[in-house]
This record gives sequence, structure tokens and C-alpha cells, in this order.
Amino acid sequence: MKQLDFGQSGKWRFISDQVMGGRSEGHVDFHAADGRTYAALRGTVSTANNGGFIQIRRDVAGLPADATRLILTVRGNGESYRVHLRTIRSERPWNYFAAGFVAPPDLTEVVLPLADFAPNSDGLTAPVTPADVRSIGIVAYGADYTAKLDIAAISVV
Repeated sequence: MKQLDFGQSGKWRFISDQVMGGRSEGHVDFHAADGRTYAALRGTVSTANNGGFIQIRRDVAGLPADATRLILTVRGNGESYRVHLRTIRSERPWNYFAAGFVAPPDLTEVVLPLADFAPNSDGLTAPVTPADVRSIGIVAYGADYTAKLDIAAISVV
């Protein structure tokens, strides 16, 4: 099992749809509580002006070749969120594989099998090849809502 560390906050970056003219706003903060470090994604997702996302993203040099799932430890406001995996085949910023989850109010493990990640564009074909993954994004996406998501851990199994 490999775990992505939130204690190294410099490896994670915040991105919103404003990079392409959207109106979503937000930020990510890193804080420690209860012996854990959390990434706290906060903001307002707006579909105005063809927008609709805020995210935190981290580059990776592939996942273990035998990886079969991601396990996220999260809590939130009951809204839907997504994980985006970009691979060496993701030629454009909008080329990724995605799987969704709902963030419950209490800290919970969410299991996302890699087989459930679907390509969002014609240029990608399933399944995800773990060693080809180049970034992982945690995304509030696609609807007008307030994002409130704490991510305590992401494990690759």
C-alpha cells in the first residue's frame, strides 16, 4: 500500500475553472488535527461562463503496477466529488479518467476501484494503466454548489 502525503502540501496545487474563463472560486488549506494532516478544499463551484470545477491536483510518477484501487479517507458536506486521473495518454488538460463519490459528514474510507474510472474523452480508452498515471486530482465538479471537503488520506492498493 502506498499513501500520498498531505504533510507535503507543496506537492498539491489548487486549480479552478478560472484558468479558462470560469467563475468558480476556492482554495485549499492544509491543517493538522487528531494526529492527521488534512487537505481542506473549500469554495463555490459555478457553471457560469462554461465553468464548473475547483480541484487540488498532485503530480505522481505512476502508481504501483499492481494497484487495483484508491482508498480516500474523507469527510464533507454530502455533495458529490470526483477523482481525476491523468495519464501519459492525457494529451489535453481535459483528458482524464474519472470516478465519483459522495462525501459523508463523518470521516469515512471511500473505495474507488481503478476499473470504475471512466475516460471522459474519445482519446482515452479504459482501463486505467496504473503505471501510466501522471496526476491525481480531487475535484468539486459540474454543478452549482458549495464545496467543503476534507481529505485525510489517499492510499493506493
